[in-house]
Amino acid sequence: MMELRRRDRGGGDPDSTDNTSDKEADGDDRLGLQGDTEGECDGEKSDTPDVPLSTADTDNTPECLNKALEGLPPRWKNYWIRGVLSVAMISGFFLIIYMGPVTLMLVVMTVQIKCFQEIITIGYRVYRSYELPWFRTLSWYFLICVNYFFYGETLADYFGALVQREEPLQFLTRYHRFISFALYLAGFCMFVLSLVKKHYRLQFYMFAWTHVTLLIVVTQSHLVIQNLFEGMIWFIVPISIVICNDIMAYLFGFFFGRTPLIKLSPKKTWEGFIGGFFSTVVFGFFLAYLLSQFQYFVCPVEFNSEINRFTVECEPSDIFVMQTYTLPAVVQNILSWKTVNLYPFQIHSIFLSSFASLIGPFGGFFASGFKRAFKIKDFANTIPGHGGIMDRFDCQYLMATFTHVYIASFIRGPNPSKVLQQLMMLQPEQQLSIFHTLHSHLRKRDILPPAADQ
Repeated sequence: MMELRRRDRGGGDPDSTDNTSDKEADGDDRLGLQGDTEGECDGEKSDTPDVPLSTADTDNTPECLNKALEGLPPRWKNYWIRGVLSVAMISGFFLIIYMGPVTLMLVVMTVQIKCFQEIITIGYRVYRSYELPWFRTLSWYFLICVNYFFYGETLADYFGALVQREEPLQFLTRYHRFISFALYLAGFCMFVLSLVKKHYRLQFYMFAWTHVTLLIVVTQSHLVIQNLFEGMIWFIVPISIVICNDIMAYLFGFFFGRTPLIKLSPKKTWEGFIGGFFSTVVFGFFLAYLLSQFQYFVCPVEFNSEINRFTVECEPSDIFVMQTYTLPAVVQNILSWKTVNLYPFQIHSIFLSSFASLIGPFGGFFASGFKRAFKIKDFANTIPGHGGIMDRFDCQYLMATFTHVYIASFIRGPNPSKVLQQLMMLQPEQQLSIFHTLHSHLRKRDILPPAADQ
């Protein structure tokens, strides 16, 4: 692209190939992208497009809060704004938990949509894609398609009894993946038909932008829902320890921070990072102890077709039953304790907390790098002092993925209720065949009682 510009300045007669290249590069010129800046000693120039001013760059702090904090230094004013809004958000989180799993699912869906909107809007402004035909329409269409696919899979996995009862749902479940692919294919064809010669490269930029956003936001929010179905404790603890780490790292950094941690986030310090780690591990350990005592939090969330509502009633699994552990000899000498009573989930919480403290922040660093790449302060200005919703959930999505992988690798075993739901969806002759096979298997292993064998 720089070569084309040099040719123009040189006054040479461009041939037809050059003209074609100039036209195809027109979309790039509109992006404000510059070529490589080799030889630039000051390092001030970059290939980053300038981002037009948006609402994300303005202050939307409530007027009453501004008046109350008037006269404070900017650093302390920001501290109090973040503190007040953090308390409000944590209180709202407790209220949502009290309202139950359905409300939690709706909140996750709302957060997902808002995060998607924030990232897509940045792309819309960064690349000045105002003239692109169908860009926003197709972005939201792909969001609907991907959600249809993921939540359709959830419907088939966890609502088998309801699906078996409703004939339209049986059809949608049976052909769910084909319908999902057909819907996506329709959007793909619409994108190809919308291509305009002078905007080719820009349109493919935005096509990739949309799909990466779907991968980051929708896929991982689906994993949040999957974790919730394993038990509300797998939803509450990961989210709470990330919040704790965020708050404690900020407080330790605010009061004791001296040593910069990473260039991507100049305000992050080693003092905040280390203080946040130890605080989060302790907090997660005691939160796990508290929640493990309540059936409401530890039981898997299941849909009861008889009463048409979600239930959280079960016999708690072994990891939520108090166990006695023998301490190592070294610890016994220090504490004078030989044994300690713990819920196994408390041990798991140490691993979750460690990830949230040591690896989770890299989700925030990734977001910081993204914002620096496009010269923006926050994803949006939805929450005064905090930025957009995505600014608060950048670490949560990474944590949700780790929690899902952790459950699948170390916790989850065969689920009898899921197997039964799948059996109920089979044809009668298939169910009878499985019954005879299972009956024969139990007889060979002498598990079947004699009375049942008659």
